[in-house]
Amino acid sequence: MADVNDTQMLEKLREAHQRLRKEVGKIIIGQEQVLDQLLMAIFCRSHALLMGVPGLAKTLMVSTLAQSLDMSFKRIQFTPDLMPSDITGTEVIQDDPVTKQRAFKFLPGPIFANIVLADEINRTPPKTQAALLESMQERKASIGGIDHPMKDPFFVLATQNPIEQEGTYPLPEAQLDRFLFLIKVDYPSADEEEQIMRIQTSDTKTVVSPVLHGDDILLLQKVVRRVPVSDLMFQFAKRITRLSRPGTPEAADFVNKWLTWGAGPRASMNLILAAKAHCILRGSNHVSGDDIVAVAAPILRHRLIMNFTAQSEGITVDDVIKKLLKTAAKDFAG
Repeated sequence: MADVNDTQMLEKLREAHQRLRKEVGKIIIGQEQVLDQLLMAIFCRSHALLMGVPGLAKTLMVSTLAQSLDMSFKRIQFTPDLMPSDITGTEVIQDDPVTKQRAFKFLPGPIFANIVLADEINRTPPKTQAALLESMQERKASIGGIDHPMKDPFFVLATQNPIEQEGTYPLPEAQLDRFLFLIKVDYPSADEEEQIMRIQTSDTKTVVSPVLHGDDILLLQKVVRRVPVSDLMFQFAKRITRLSRPGTPEAADFVNKWLTWGAGPRASMNLILAAKAHCILRGSNHVSGDDIVAVAAPILRHRLIMNFTAQSEGITVDDVIKKLLKTAAKDFAG
C-alpha cells in the first residue's frame, strides 16, 4: 500500500468506521459486530443476509446505516403474493402531451435504490426471489427486453426469520451463495436491553448525521481490493475451504461425517476479499490469519450443508466452522 492516495483513503475509512459506529449507536444499542459485518459487505461491493428472530431491530439498523451513508433506501416486505414486477418495476402506456402519441414508460420499482432491504425474503415464491437475485447478480433489471442498470453503489441486505417455517420458501443453496455473509443477529445483553427500553419509550427524536457518501463508497471499494495479501494467506484460505468438501482427498474426517456439501471456490475468494475489508477496519493495511478467521463464520455458515448425522448429534454449522479453522491453523502451525 505504498500509494499515497490509497493510504489517505484507508485512513479516511478507519476514521469513518468509528464515526459510523457512533452515529448508528445513537439509535441501535450494541450489535457492533453485526454493523461491522454489514460495512464489510458494503466495502466489498457485495450483499448480506441477516438471520434473527423478530424484534431485534434488523430493519431499523439497515435504515439507520443508510442514513449514515447518505444513500437512498427502500424496504421491500416480501409476501406470498408479491410479484417480480413489484420489485423491478413495470412499463405502462402513457400519452405524450407534445406528440399526442402513446408510448411505453418504465416505472422503476423499489430495487432501484442504493440500499435495498429485502424483508423476510423466504416468505415469497421462488419466481419473485429469482427476480431479486438476478438483479443482485447482474446489477440490472430487464423489463420489456430493455436493461435498466441499478444505481451505484447498490447493495441488497435481506432478512430471514428462522422460526417461521409454514408458508415459507427457503432459498436454494445456489442462491444463498450469492450473499457474501450470512449474519446472525443475536439477543442483546441485559444492560443493552434496558438501554433499548429507555431510549425507545422516550419522546426524544434522534438525528443521524451522514458520515460517508456514495462517491466515497465507490472509491473505498477500489482501495479495499488493493490491500496486499501474502501467498501464505491465500494458502490458508484455500486450505479452509478444501477441508470442508466431503468425499475429496483433502476433506477432514469430521467433514465426511457431518457434511453433505462443502464450500466452493466463491467461498475461497470471499474469505480473501472480506479479510481485506476486516483488516482495514481493525487498523491494519495487510491481511493476517486473524482477519480470515474473523470473517470465516458469516462466509461459510450458509455454504456448508449439514447432514442428518450432524443434526442428530446436535452439531451446528458454527461448530463445524470452528473445527475447520482449528484444523487449518494446526496444519499451518505444523
